[in-house]
Amino acid sequence: MGKFVIKNTKNGLKFDLKATNGQIIAVSEGYVKMASCMNGIDSVRKNAVDAPVEEAEEE
Repeated sequence: MGKFVIKNTKNGLKFDLKATNGQIIAVSEGYVKMASCMNGIDSVRKNAVDAPVEEAEEE
């Protein structure tokens, strides 16, 4: 099972979503408060469950 890892950075907090093998598969934006960071994690959990996959057109 993957996991969310919260990190302190010089600019605040961020989280990584890591796969079972430890590979980082998503990185968050920066947050100032822990509550905001936790809200970001909750948002990923809630909104990405059934998210469709789309291919972008070449730029």
